[in-house]
Amino acid sequence: MRAWPAPEIPALPVRAPSVRLFDSSTQTLAPSGGGPEARLYVCGITPYDATHMGHAATYVAFDLLVRAWRNSGLTTRYVQNVTDVDDPLLERAERVHVDWVELAERETELFRHDLTAMRVIPPDDYIGAVESIPLVIDLIGLLQEAGSVYEVEGDLYFSVTADPRFGAVSGWDRARMEAVFGERGGDPERVGKRDPLDCVVWRRERPGEPAWDSPFGRGRPGWHIECTAIARTHLGAAFDVQGGGSDLVFPHHEMCASEAHVAYPDGPFAHAFVHAGMVGYAGEKMSKSRGNLVFVSQLRNSDVDPMAIRLTLLQQHYRSDWEWVDSMLWDSVDMLAEWRRAVSVESGSPAQPVVEGVLAALAEDLDAPRAVALIEDWAQATLGHGHLADTSDPHAGTMIRALADAALGLEL
Repeated sequence: MRAWPAPEIPALPVRAPSVRLFDSSTQTLAPSGGGPEARLYVCGITPYDATHMGHAATYVAFDLLVRAWRNSGLTTRYVQNVTDVDDPLLERAERVHVDWVELAERETELFRHDLTAMRVIPPDDYIGAVESIPLVIDLIGLLQEAGSVYEVEGDLYFSVTADPRFGAVSGWDRARMEAVFGERGGDPERVGKRDPLDCVVWRRERPGEPAWDSPFGRGRPGWHIECTAIARTHLGAAFDVQGGGSDLVFPHHEMCASEAHVAYPDGPFAHAFVHAGMVGYAGEKMSKSRGNLVFVSQLRNSDVDPMAIRLTLLQQHYRSDWEWVDSMLWDSVDMLAEWRRAVSVESGSPAQPVVEGVLAALAEDLDAPRAVALIEDWAQATLGHGHLADTSDPHAGTMIRALADAALGLEL
């Protein structure tokens, strides 16, 4: 599957510090990207209604990580999936009387346009669930050899007790897992399962549903094993970060890691698990089921500058849960205009301290709000609204423009 075009990003004349990230599995800040190549897997969309601000916040967050790694001197290997066959997609297609393939292709293309407009760096490998089915079949075979797969009425399940480390990603106890599992695609009450938390890895063919041939009979993959197979194949063992929204901590990332641990006992699945917070709107988490969505495409079609959308997202720390308020966007429109005026003046407040401060902020758990505040202070000083240093810098505007793009993804 093709991704989207990569933006042209200016090179900075200074090297950023090494990146530290908050690892959800250990609840600590830790060094990330030991190098020389940093490897990242981010769970992608299920393309039945894209791209709302929750999506945008997540992919901008990991775009910041790729930029921070590159600015620190590392090369990167970035993989992202598209769950282009799954229950929510099939249900939506049936509800709106559209072929599920057509729906998936349409929404994936819209996602590409949205992320292109927001200058998000594309993954090196953009892999659909459908095209990864041979990888999933191979992985299920390895799990069968390990004795960790069993059948319930033609469906194959992964036994979570096969992994002694199960639960280490989320840190949750079983009561909390069981309470959430059913809300997030699981089936804890299904009769015949050995454990309520066991997850399906191959779903036998149902009437009217798409299915593919396999050694286990015709069917399609479960959700979690898709990402396990893609990440392990394209990134290998012990890659640096598995990322996504915080609603993926359990069961998705927990199951991905456990399946990999059992199938490939040669090392951990990922060194760290990094999660973006949830975005709310009108008092509730922004979600398709609630219908309280703010779409990037709708704003773009209303002639809102995508850079203002991105700047609004950057003013929230990526790990924070926060609520979208429309006035935030209009404040960002004004701030962006101010920055563009500031970088266009003949001489401005010295840029070097700002460059160092912004790169340091992003290296410390992607602190974009702090980075934005530093550039805002510079713009205020340059435009004469704040303290202007005794010595001005004739190259400041050029440097700040490059910094905003290379570090924050903002085209000024």
